[in-house]
Amino acid sequence: MTRPPTPDRDPGLQPERTRLAWRRTTLSGTVAAVLATKAALHNGIHPEGIIVCALCCALWLGFLTIAHHRIRTLAAGGTPPPLSPRHATAAVLCTVAMAACAAVLVY
Repeated sequence: MTRPPTPDRDPGLQPERTRLAWRRTTLSGTVAAVLATKAALHNGIHPEGIIVCALCCALWLGFLTIAHHRIRTLAAGGTPPPLSPRHATAAVLCTVAMAACAAVLVY
């Protein structure tokens, strides 16, 4: 007894939801970077605040680059390839480091 061939997987709206989640996360990172900049400059300009603020902005740009690449891949249509471990690790490290920088600025 042979089984009929299985149809190609229909991804449905999953790529669209994932694309929107990347956009939401990018927006959250943008808000965190802006608030970090505001916190760094709140009590005047100090070298430590500028360095942490610059680091926060660099991390935000790194995450933005990774997210934009993934959003473009998901918008291309078809079945998107999985996120590479290198990109996933970089996104996590950027997010955690940006949160640490923001915590340093707030504290």
